[in-house]
Amino acid sequence: MVETEGSKVFADNQSKPPPATMVSPEEALQIVLRVARRLPPVTVPLHEALGKVLAEDVTAPDPLPPYPASVKDGYAVIASDGPGEYPIITESRAGNDGVGVTVTPGTVAYVTTGGPIPDGADAVVQVEDTELVNSSSGEGKRVRILVQTSRGVDIRPVGFDIKKDAEILKSGQRLGAAEIGLLATAGMMMVKVYPSPTIAVLSTGDELVEPTTGCLSRGQIRDSNRPMILAAAVQQQCKVLDLGIAGDDEEKIERILDGAFSAGIDILLTSGGVSMGDRDFVKPLLEKKGKVHFHKVCMKPGKPLTFAEIVPESPSNMKSNKILAFGLPGNPVSCLLCFHLFVVPTIFRLTGWSNPHLPRVQARLKQSVKTDPVRPEFHRAIVRWEVNDGSGSPGFVAESTGHQMSSRLLSMKSANAFLEVPPSGSEIYAGTTVTAILISDFSSYSMSKGLESPDLGFSTQGHMSHDVVTAYDYKGSEFRVAILTVSDTVASGAGPDRSGPRAVSVVNFASERLGGAKVVMTAVVPDEVPKIKDVLKRWSDVDKVDLILTLGGTGFTPRDVTPEATKDLIEKETPGLLYVMMQESLKVTPFAMLSRSAAGIRGSTLIINMPGNPNAVAECMDALLPALKHALKQIKGEKREKHPRHVPHAQADTWQRSFESASGGGKETGCSCSH
Repeated sequence: MVETEGSKVFADNQSKPPPATMVSPEEALQIVLRVARRLPPVTVPLHEALGKVLAEDVTAPDPLPPYPASVKDGYAVIASDGPGEYPIITESRAGNDGVGVTVTPGTVAYVTTGGPIPDGADAVVQVEDTELVNSSSGEGKRVRILVQTSRGVDIRPVGFDIKKDAEILKSGQRLGAAEIGLLATAGMMMVKVYPSPTIAVLSTGDELVEPTTGCLSRGQIRDSNRPMILAAAVQQQCKVLDLGIAGDDEEKIERILDGAFSAGIDILLTSGGVSMGDRDFVKPLLEKKGKVHFHKVCMKPGKPLTFAEIVPESPSNMKSNKILAFGLPGNPVSCLLCFHLFVVPTIFRLTGWSNPHLPRVQARLKQSVKTDPVRPEFHRAIVRWEVNDGSGSPGFVAESTGHQMSSRLLSMKSANAFLEVPPSGSEIYAGTTVTAILISDFSSYSMSKGLESPDLGFSTQGHMSHDVVTAYDYKGSEFRVAILTVSDTVASGAGPDRSGPRAVSVVNFASERLGGAKVVMTAVVPDEVPKIKDVLKRWSDVDKVDLILTLGGTGFTPRDVTPEATKDLIEKETPGLLYVMMQESLKVTPFAMLSRSAAGIRGSTLIINMPGNPNAVAECMDALLPALKHALKQIKGEKREKHPRHVPHAQADTWQRSFESASGGGKETGCSCSH
């Protein structure tokens, strides 16, 4: 394997990484998952298979139903007999097939849901469409059929649900309750699955004492990492081995590790002893016992994470199955974060998951978040679904758990996600959309807040699905739009954002005319050039959105600086867009001439400054719509597209009136040139 600068990946026959090597979180996870291999399959009883991954294809030995069965409680009839009064010649209940009785013309049989259809009958009439008849003395039961039916109505034919020899489950599928039911249907009481790994957990450090310790001596702390990681491993349905606490004694730690390696474990987790102290013995011991793939990760927190591969010798001097060893950092938050980000995907891989990555969602920040200048940070947060996420639409929101020190375990309390915060040294403002890695169930927190929960398409109980989900549906959206509200008032919380939600509505309403455009990001910043530029640059250069609309800050007041921020960034000016917007706004107010808006292209992103007045946004979008889709396609490089057909002004007016009618808005008086 070729070794590339900045990404140290080592084959078995290559030397260990130099001490200064530091990999990115993405590189670290790639290395871990490349080394990890799923465990050999085992056969377990059906009742032990829940949550495990199937290791074989399963086919149906019999059809389901194995006989023609009734869909409803009612009467098996011959459809051509039609309505009328008939004798009931037999009863066919579930589990009792009325053997030896045949329905002939002019007779019916009572059937229950799931019961076999007697020979001769070709339809079922539900009980609600019949009346029992009071028979005279000596006569059998009779029923009056009130409706005309057709052949096959309310009958499940043989194999209707599952055909014989049909494949009902594939190897690699995770077994939930429904899958357990299918296995039982197929008569499989023993199932071949990939087993859960056995995990050994050890805490190191002279300062650590058991949680049961009463009075602490000077310099002592109770061990929280070991109980925490043991619980996290059990939560992932793993078998656990508690190795206790080892002081900073190299020989003792080595004896404990050797005992664990010979106990048949799959994963070793230690906490502490992997930093740069003179008594941090875990890392050198892992180097002695096996191959260390990395021992520093460029992330915050969790930098001193060590990952090693151990192949112990069995008593017969034969190599046994390899052990994956993680030297987790000693700080509690760093320890648990590294468990979720690296150990949980490893568990998924060992247990047979085809895609072992944790699920991610896009969520809006409730508070501004500061970023580290060098390392990407994993910010602890509570993610929940809100009917109105701040943009006027349902979506995920992310609320910080507060102070983020790696020693402060309170920052993990109630946290169900890590926010991926890229390094920049600046601030990500409230309302910005960020990626959140889900680490636990969020439904209980949402329910406690009286909020609705979305249908994500994956289970949030126990193991989470590896499907990746987003807060916005991008499918079918050719152009991605971001909207930035520039306002001191809104940014400080002194007033509501009326322009942002209105702009979202305008874009969504005009989505079809814009080629399926959709708003994917919104944010609010104060009237400050650096903060405006930071968001515009990130959306253009990192998120690669197609269109950015800024709202407000384009007038004459000293705080109106949106055009200055925009002009510092754009590479090509687009004055025609501004001219059309000005012409449209002048029809409403003469103050429109005071607008200093800027517009232009940066990379593959079109940036347009719009007024802050909510109705002015609709007016300007109306003016731009006839050419905006064509403009966005040209920026993408589609030079061959034909120029759009000219839209008469009267037709544009019709669209404007239809939008105002749909949104309940009317033209407001007053200046439309700034916020």
